[in-house]
Amino acid sequence: MPLYLKKINMSDNTPKEQNSIPTSKVQRSAKFVTTGFKIGGNYVKHYSKKLFNPEMDKSELNEDNASDIYESLSELKGSALKVAQMLSMDKNLLPQAYTDKFSQSQYNAPPLSGPLIVQTFKKYFGKTPDKIYDKFNVRSSNAASIGQVHQAELNGKTLAVKIQYPGVGDSISSDLKLVKPFAFRMLGMSEKELDIYMKEVEERLLEETDYELEVRRSIEFSNACSGLDNVVFPKYYPELSSKRIITMDWLEGKHLREFLQTNPSQGLRDLIGQALWDFYNFQQHELRAVHADPHPGNFMITPDGKLGVIDFGCIKEMPEDFYYPFFSLTSTGLMENKKETIKAFRQLEMIHKDDTPGQIEFYYSMYRQMIGLFAKPYITDHFDFGQTAFFDELYGFGEKVSKMPEFKQARGVKHFIYVNRTNFGLYNILHELKARVKTDTFKPHVVEQFV
Repeated sequence: MPLYLKKINMSDNTPKEQNSIPTSKVQRSAKFVTTGFKIGGNYVKHYSKKLFNPEMDKSELNEDNASDIYESLSELKGSALKVAQMLSMDKNLLPQAYTDKFSQSQYNAPPLSGPLIVQTFKKYFGKTPDKIYDKFNVRSSNAASIGQVHQAELNGKTLAVKIQYPGVGDSISSDLKLVKPFAFRMLGMSEKELDIYMKEVEERLLEETDYELEVRRSIEFSNACSGLDNVVFPKYYPELSSKRIITMDWLEGKHLREFLQTNPSQGLRDLIGQALWDFYNFQQHELRAVHADPHPGNFMITPDGKLGVIDFGCIKEMPEDFYYPFFSLTSTGLMENKKETIKAFRQLEMIHKDDTPGQIEFYYSMYRQMIGLFAKPYITDHFDFGQTAFFDELYGFGEKVSKMPEFKQARGVKHFIYVNRTNFGLYNILHELKARVKTDTFKPHVVEQFV
């Protein structure tokens, strides 16, 4: 159960429009090769300078590499850029230069130009957008890793039209193979652990690029969550959507960073934080499936102070053999029972069947500390996510673990990848909000004994 948590600094740079996108395997692999040469040059430059300044650290090298990699991934779009976005949120040992650069893909990746967007409509609807909507703005209002959003109007309604970048859905597997060496170098994972990570990411991305599936899930989840206080969803229009285009109502509001710039009151921060906490915990504990892409770009704060959820592309389902041992450990006194705790750790593959007694004791102790930290919001009925001490401890422990050789081998079932990402992403947003939250609204379902 690695700790995936990182503070994110947002950039306000406005990206230029992109007039073409490499779609073939040859074009995309060539882009990676070119980037590899640039990175090699950065290392030569770094070590040349270090000859004259032995005290020089890797800050400039990381900045140069992060810029070159991000520039390449931004032009390629798709799964390669999505992995960069995920890494900007997920991994403690990723240098800050990479985190800062990669987090741009949450809000302002370079958008595609109007002619490319028109071509996409012709391909999937057989007509241009002006023949479908009363008005259509060919300039995007928001561009991210998988697609970009345009504003449109139809029958007096303002609509958001999400358009997937050309070739994204067809290049996932090949892109992940190309990005793997970069991820290997940046993350320092073992090859086995990285393979597990990439396979789970690939499965989710294949779903995330299927916009027909996203529309069905969006309707299903927004209906299921409709009873939650202060959470709102757009209406979706299947008849105006396709495998690569989604049409939904336009939600007015501000993204998190814009909202925080308005200096909202503590009461409003708490209200939004409570809505976010309830949204996630209702899904996890009542639906056993959760919106697993908790970066701030997927949420809006509406003018009347509600949380708007605008993306259900990434959903993680939690099977019972993962859900019960994991949340029973976080939400009961189970960890006071060492025997049952070790049984749960074995079920979650955090302790392996061939571990020595010494290894069992080591991993039991470390995971007990790790889960104990993660579970702090669950063990009281209220929690102040604005406190820095909790997050300093969480970041610090995650950084310590990421550097320990005992954690370079793959540990934990694959479900941890997105469930950790979801929960630590939630914690991170609540910390940005400095929200005080009532945490006992949707409690985990638990058991206290394991086979």
